[in-house]
Amino acid sequence: MVRLASSDRPDVLCLQEVPVWALDELDDWSGLTAVGIVAQRPSFGPFPSTAEVGRIVTELDHGLLRSAFTGQANGILLGPELRVVESRHVILNPLRFRRAQARRLGLGLVSRLAWGKERRVLQAVRVRRGDETLVIANTHVTGSRDKRIPDAELLRGAVFVDGLARPDEPVLLCGDFNLSVRNSRMLVDLSAPEWGFDGATPSGIDHVLVRGLEAGAPSVWPKERRLLDGNVLSDHAPVEREVA
Repeated sequence: MVRLASSDRPDVLCLQEVPVWALDELDDWSGLTAVGIVAQRPSFGPFPSTAEVGRIVTELDHGLLRSAFTGQANGILLGPELRVVESRHVILNPLRFRRAQARRLGLGLVSRLAWGKERRVLQAVRVRRGDETLVIANTHVTGSRDKRIPDAELLRGAVFVDGLARPDEPVLLCGDFNLSVRNSRMLVDLSAPEWGFDGATPSGIDHVLVRGLEAGAPSVWPKERRLLDGNVLSDHAPVEREVA
């Protein structure tokens, strides 16, 4: 998947749900500079594990086990024209935040427990491009039937990125939001003048939002573009945008 997604040499490639063991391989697979962050650490049931143990166990059946033992990570891959100046991250669903939001939203016990099942992280890098800098943020937001939960995380992440960015510094906010324009209040808010982002994918939950740069419309890869030997390489179709 990484080789295919990087084959046309993008300047920026944002990945989510990367097995933790694969973080060290991203540079070689892509030929790009990778900045990774672990979101959910490897585990074996309730017990901590290692990235290598998770990889070995998952080899038994990737389709069935998926990320149950490998843990999950995010990765921002950068082309040679971009140099990392600073790297930061924020946890989107820490315990105190979940408690406060659960009270505000009136969440039941089941929703509260499910929300804390996996740690979610937004990573952000400030990169230099020539004489200018920009902030690139990459995230994987909690999936829930109650869309107020991912909306709360997206707001937390957007506030973090907005605070990190300098006045008039361009921002890319990318990732799997587990939200669409049809069910998210926050996505609508982000496109308002107060936030200034544009380019939410019209259909789907993966987005590349841009602020402060000229950008084309989002383009979603068709199924045939992500086939290998008749197999679809991901259940998420990559989303592309050309940014000036």
